[in-house]
Amino acid sequence: MAKLWGGRFELDSSALLEEFNASIFFDKQLWREDIQGSKAHAKMLHKIGILSEKELQDIVNGLDCIAQRIERGEFVFSASDEDIHMAIESALTALIGDVGKKLHTARSRNDQVAVDFRLYVLRYNKEITKLLLELMESILAIAKTHTHTIMPGMTHLQHAQPINFGFALVAWACNFKRDVERLFSDYTRNNKCPLGSGALAGTPYNNDRIFLAKELGFDEPTLNAMDSVSDRDFALDMLYSLSMVMMHISRVAEELVLWSSSEFKFISLSDEYATGSSIMPQKKNPDVPELLRGKSGRVYGALMGLLCVMKGLPFAYNKDTQEDKEGVFDAIKNVVLCLRICKECLKTMSIHTENMYKMAKIGHLSATDLADFLVRECNVAFRDAHHITGQVVAYAESKGVDISDLSEEEIMSVDSRIRQGVKSVLCLESSMNARNSLGGTAIMQTSAQIETLTSFVREQMVHLTGDKDE
Repeated sequence: MAKLWGGRFELDSSALLEEFNASIFFDKQLWREDIQGSKAHAKMLHKIGILSEKELQDIVNGLDCIAQRIERGEFVFSASDEDIHMAIESALTALIGDVGKKLHTARSRNDQVAVDFRLYVLRYNKEITKLLLELMESILAIAKTHTHTIMPGMTHLQHAQPINFGFALVAWACNFKRDVERLFSDYTRNNKCPLGSGALAGTPYNNDRIFLAKELGFDEPTLNAMDSVSDRDFALDMLYSLSMVMMHISRVAEELVLWSSSEFKFISLSDEYATGSSIMPQKKNPDVPELLRGKSGRVYGALMGLLCVMKGLPFAYNKDTQEDKEGVFDAIKNVVLCLRICKECLKTMSIHTENMYKMAKIGHLSATDLADFLVRECNVAFRDAHHITGQVVAYAESKGVDISDLSEEEIMSVDSRIRQGVKSVLCLESSMNARNSLGGTAIMQTSAQIETLTSFVREQMVHLTGDKDE
């Protein structure tokens, strides 16, 4: 089959070159964007007098027909077409005749792929942002019902201070809030149209790039044609943001793995989102969070791969950038799946509040409150208060009880500077609610944080979808 670009070549491409050079079997994912961009380009060509009204309609109708064939699975993708752009153009010409050959006027595959890929990335930017907001919504719904559920807060994975379970979930949601903000920033920065830039230097036609940008939903055209065809920052921005999403999902997944273990038993995963062992019939394995953890490396790899492709390229288009897409496609597919299954895994898990409270009674979580009491009520310097508290902890250890279970008389017997009323600050509920500073774990503060994040989700969903009922 003759190549659309083959006029100056005497020999046909070798079969090995076709296999090596072709991107059609992965960039066919861009067919929607390629047809969208081609329609806009055809309208622009009509606007500047290159196409007649009938030619425009023939091209648009032909592109619609090709889209329907692809959607029905009837379109045959061939390596001889090299890429999605030439596949669609060849099919269009076969369908409507020589008029189809006019479509590539004032356009290069260089700006064509730049606009297709950018449209694809921006489309999934919105989809993933929506999934993140839905995940936040689910997390916050659980958090709202567990602001009174006491659990051990940990540092170094050691029991530290009492917190409520809702507070821990708000911490997760804060991570995803930053992901949403990052993706919105990416969208704003990259919502610029490269179409009309030509191969690298613009075109001799009077391309109306402002019209093209508006037609395709961009804010404005890109500034410089050479930069436009070689820029893949939008894809790198996406991969970096997705890497951050996966890092946050991985941290959540790690806590789910820990919390579902027999040692913690804070939660149980639903049978719908757990698996068994082929040899040990008693096992219930947290395979979903483990896979969520593992897939983060796959997305990081896509980011590093594209950075390596781009780092040594001269400006304008280079064939190396054909390697920009597969990693992005794979990362997007996996992040979409991870966000969906993470939300369902959280919505269906069981929460063992009694065991959380029982574990909060281990490790003297209210010890800091005793030190603060000595400073505040007994006029003891903090370093001395720290030492006295350590002695009280040692006394509780010798009796095999938590510091909160000691009587007031026992606590006061350790040091004469300890005053009456000390017992009241050592109960876990008091300790948790004492942390009522902005951002703290007190019920009042946790509820305020939940409300702030709920408002954020609501506002961003409206911004994203335009639906005030969301």
